[in-house]
Amino acid sequence: MSAPRARRLTLAGSVTGAVIVALDGTVLTVAQPLLRRDLHATFAQVQWTSTGYLIAVASLLVFAGRLGDRYGHRRVFAIGMLGFGAASAGIGLAGGIGWVIGLRVAQGVFGALLQPATLGMLRAAYPPDRLGRPLAVRTAAIGLAAAAGPLVGGALTTQLGWRAVFFLNVAPALAMGLAALAVRAPTAPREAARPRLDLPGAALLAVALAGLVHTLVGVCETGWTVATAFGPTAAVVAAGVFVWHERRTEHPLVPPGLLRSATAGPALGVLVSASAALFGTLFLGTYYLQDVLALDPLASGLRALPLAVMMVLGAPVAALLMRRQGPRRTTVAGMVLVAAGVLLMSRLGRDSGAEAIGGCFLVLGAGFVTVMVTATTVVVRDASVDTAGVAGGLQQTAMNIGPALGVAAATTLMSVAGPGAATGRPSGDGPGWAPDAFLSAMGPALTVLAAVAAAGALPATRLPGRAAGPPGGQPVEELTDGPPRPENASSI
Repeated sequence: MSAPRARRLTLAGSVTGAVIVALDGTVLTVAQPLLRRDLHATFAQVQWTSTGYLIAVASLLVFAGRLGDRYGHRRVFAIGMLGFGAASAGIGLAGGIGWVIGLRVAQGVFGALLQPATLGMLRAAYPPDRLGRPLAVRTAAIGLAAAAGPLVGGALTTQLGWRAVFFLNVAPALAMGLAALAVRAPTAPREAARPRLDLPGAALLAVALAGLVHTLVGVCETGWTVATAFGPTAAVVAAGVFVWHERRTEHPLVPPGLLRSATAGPALGVLVSASAALFGTLFLGTYYLQDVLALDPLASGLRALPLAVMMVLGAPVAALLMRRQGPRRTTVAGMVLVAAGVLLMSRLGRDSGAEAIGGCFLVLGAGFVTVMVTATTVVVRDASVDTAGVAGGLQQTAMNIGPALGVAAATTLMSVAGPGAATGRPSGDGPGWAPDAFLSAMGPALTVLAAVAAAGALPATRLPGRAAGPPGGQPVEELTDGPPRPENASSI
């Protein structure tokens, strides 16, 4: 198969996988109330359909990326897609909430296999200086899925019931998984021997990440309790033992050179900071729109639509800016926009109109898509072909930890900034906000989240700058030091 066609197939697989995962999360939110009533489930049980998935995904992403480095990203991608589709079909046929929760956890396992592979395949298929455009296409597709998810989920749930939102994934997942197994494209030459699997390290990291995610989700649901305080303790202990183990093992789960890279570490920090600020703001913004302005979910979604539009339209612009200005300037500018968007939203009130609200989401979307495209490109590009899976796993971990951290921080900040803001948690529907008290607490809480975004600009200053191109040509991105790498083949 020719290299251009192989690259197109690789990009199609990467985009499809990313869209399926993004769409699954957004449509589930819309379907959960009907699912609860149909299966006679409690609110806590329904919440575990999301929590179980998040824990499974976050705890296994890095190990899944290592599996792709060892056995091939195309093969791991195919297993992830087929498993994700089969689990989706199982959930659609489930007769009880216990089956739904169990299959959601299984879906999370296959999602963890799938997500790093979508980035690892792109790293193997494209030269480092040409990664920006395919990653921009992938990011734009994720933005489109996020925008379409509530609409598609609402339509399917209303017309066909909650099971239809899970059957939605089955056909594309199975088709792309089978295509990945059937296509035999050339593979990139390996730069080193196949890495051995660090199973103890994988288990320790899984415990650390699972404890962290469980704690962050628990804080949002019940606040700080003895049970939620146990999670950070377990996470810190497991993380400490993991670091000790990684320094002594011959074949570490995370290659030392990857995190010691002058660019990958700062880029991951930027992604955590930006996603925490964005999702913490979206969490508070949802309550602002529905509890303070008394808008219904559809009207609230329309107010936030500019964010998704910018995710779609801004991705190719971000790739172009990165190529012309370099990752450093582009990412710093993106973080400034994220901070500005959050700060502008902190000034909203009862009388704020649709234009002001839409403008806030527009600035947020412009900043976040810029950061996501640029920082993701830096993380994936900086890795060798042999460590691209781990790099993709770390990027996806950052994009899972950041939102959970942001929502937990927003919840905590609201309770601190306005002790009277929350009037209780009525039957699991979420906190009941008194509008005036909510507004008095929202401003300070969002100001802190804006500071989090501004702080993310500091590691962004450590990213590569613009490198001079050939005489009379376009400036190109500054590449990391090291020997030339073979980049002319595909993994799918």
